[in-house]
Amino acid sequence: MTETDTAEKVRQLAPHWGVMFVVMFVVLAIAERVVGSLSFLPSMLLVFLVAFGYPVVVRALGVAPPVWERS
Repeated sequence: MTETDTAEKVRQLAPHWGVMFVVMFVVLAIAERVVGSLSFLPSMLLVFLVAFGYPVVVRALGVAPPVWERS
């Protein structure tokens, strides 16, 4: 992998990382508003659900970056 390959991957993924970060905060805020304060484990569960679910949803919507396309 060259430096150009790495820079291209980061360029493709940066917007998705930003959106995923915002979605995580929104999901946590909604969960805390609905059920009250969350402990560490439920919070981490929600974060992992978003982290692993986001790429699946993005692929299903057809807006995944080429780096995430399955070969």
